[in-house]
Amino acid sequence: MTALEQVDLSATGQRSPSRAWRKLKANKGALVGLVIIAFFTLLAVLAPLLPIPDPNATSWSAIRKAPSAMHWLGTDDIGRDILSRMIWGAQASLLAGVVSVGIAVAIGVPFGLISGYFGGWTDQIISRVTEAFLAMPFLITAIALAAFLGPSLTNAMIAIGLSAMPVFIRLTRGQVLSVKTEDYVEGARSIGLRHSSIILRYILPNVFAPILVQATLTIATAIIAEASLSFLGLGQQPPAPSWGSMLNVAKNYLSQAPWMAMWPGVAIFLVVIGFNLLGDGLRDALDPREA
Repeated sequence: MTALEQVDLSATGQRSPSRAWRKLKANKGALVGLVIIAFFTLLAVLAPLLPIPDPNATSWSAIRKAPSAMHWLGTDDIGRDILSRMIWGAQASLLAGVVSVGIAVAIGVPFGLISGYFGGWTDQIISRVTEAFLAMPFLITAIALAAFLGPSLTNAMIAIGLSAMPVFIRLTRGQVLSVKTEDYVEGARSIGLRHSSIILRYILPNVFAPILVQATLTIATAIIAEASLSFLGLGQQPPAPSWGSMLNVAKNYLSQAPWMAMWPGVAIFLVVIGFNLLGDGLRDALDPREA
């Protein structure tokens, strides 16, 4: 193994994992965000095991009942337990956020790597297409794609992922343009390594940190986008619970049953705040310029 192959990532401007973790633990805001995310994730995963009513079970004797000992968060317009629907709805919202960003990263990062590394006409084509997508507002693009694909949670996740993809293309391209001129990359070229090896072994690990931070922050945006699409009837379809679809129903009963809108709104707010706090903490922890 050559000395080039033994290069330490910390010497190329990246924090070691242990040092980054210590920095993250010292950030109280990031820890609060992590706790919020862990709490809602745990609820979503354990939903089938929790002793809660069927989220789709109706009761005509319990229509729009205020929070009580029997229904801790109240009931909706057809007597369904809001707490149960909130917990099951967390699955749709968190899944939409993670899967959507996964789609955006899986497509956007390779295009960004190719564009930044090879340059030339490849970079020109990818950059122009990316700029065309970025010229359109994110949510408008997601709504248009979701309407074209058809209303469902799966199509909503695809629409959100494709709409978020240009951000990762541009971010990755910019990071690669900075990294590819480093000495260790030039050294890899000088010993005749293939382009694919250079990209995967020396460039991608050194542009991963900002991509991870952007992905964490984008999950929050994707959750809001999913709620917006469900609110418009383009996301999770009834009777399956979703925070956005719950808000869609609740808008008709704001004066008679405000709790129907309050709890989904609070959940969306907390999860988005959690991912934003965690993203900010990761940015500080992974920034090599920070002591």
